[in-house]
Amino acid sequence: MNLSTRILIGLGLGLIGGVLVSGNYFTLPAFFSALPAWVEPIGKMWVNAIRMVVIPLLMSLLITSIAGQKNTTTVAKLSAQTIGLFVVMIIASSLYTLMFAPPLLSFLHIDASASQSLLSSSGAASVSNTELPPFSSWLIGLIPSNPIKAAADNAVLPLMIFTGLLSMSLLKIETQKREVIVSFFDALKEALFVLIGWIMAVAPFGIFALVFPLAATLGVSAITLLGSFILIACGLIVGMTLLLYLFASFIGRIPLKSFVRAVIPVQIIGFGTRSSLASLPATIAATETLGVPSKISGVVLPFAVTMFKFASPIARTTGTYFIANLYGIDLSVWQMVIIAFTIGLFSFYSPGIPSGGLLIMTPVYASLGLPIEGIGILIAVDLIVDMFITASNVTANVTAAVIMTRFDGKKLNPIETK
Repeated sequence: MNLSTRILIGLGLGLIGGVLVSGNYFTLPAFFSALPAWVEPIGKMWVNAIRMVVIPLLMSLLITSIAGQKNTTTVAKLSAQTIGLFVVMIIASSLYTLMFAPPLLSFLHIDASASQSLLSSSGAASVSNTELPPFSSWLIGLIPSNPIKAAADNAVLPLMIFTGLLSMSLLKIETQKREVIVSFFDALKEALFVLIGWIMAVAPFGIFALVFPLAATLGVSAITLLGSFILIACGLIVGMTLLLYLFASFIGRIPLKSFVRAVIPVQIIGFGTRSSLASLPATIAATETLGVPSKISGVVLPFAVTMFKFASPIARTTGTYFIANLYGIDLSVWQMVIIAFTIGLFSFYSPGIPSGGLLIMTPVYASLGLPIEGIGILIAVDLIVDMFITASNVTANVTAAVIMTRFDGKKLNPIETK
């Protein structure tokens, strides 16, 4: 039984077991009611094990990929093409939402007076009191005054900027000295891959330990909370994720079956952890399986996990349209276009605070006269929607690596797994 199947079984058992424990469908001994609390630390330990290797792995990938090149022109070209591809994919994501979200939401007949009951249970009042870091602070923070502190604080994007600049500076020193540093990080990368292999071997248990207490806490009733929005938003995300399969297959010229097999473990881990960073080891393994050269994945994937949030515009734009419907606000076509592309642009900037991706939409709501309190409703269901967002994001990361390989003129030769 391969790892993908075992991870899928772990996910299924966690969901089913958690719902059964939460639903009181039959009398259970007291031990079972306490089981989620005992299982939860195991899941957190597994995620911590993944996070433990992410920072040194990202640095090793960038340094070996960039400093291992013969000149800075190749690196600059690959980086520019990667960022350009991200922008094109975000535009496609925004257009897709603009086309399909309004018609689907139009089928909902929402009583605006019902919003008060939703607000009372969503904690929306706290949204207006939340301090959102100004854009200028975020921009200044991109250049870390202390890279070691940035690593300790998990400020990944500033750390990657420092690492990228350091890697390019290595191209300007003596070859012998550069090779010493590159060899060190190459050896570190290989050791981390061994460690990642050990961590991934217990992934089915880690996924089970993450999902089981979550399902036990939420139960079926929470899954149906604001079910109309959840169904539409998650359905749109799934639809766009399926389109990614076609992009990878036709543009990347890779067998669809091979791509599907490679990304399943990444999607399940992304779904369970709700973190593209925590999914990075599995993402790297998927690109290796698909035959993506390390010099390409080593540049594309660090950029992807730090700044590329492919599915966020789908969920956030759909949520904004939903809030407008909920409060009986009619949006013009032009306003819907502004919302879609503004949120798409904002997806590249997400402050490191809880529900930061939602809170950055506050200026959009204020400028269009939408109730800012409505963001609280979206935060209430963000836990569920974010699972689908992350699963789609990590799929987009693999897709981007595949497409960039074809842009580089390389042919992909997937490794068939049993």
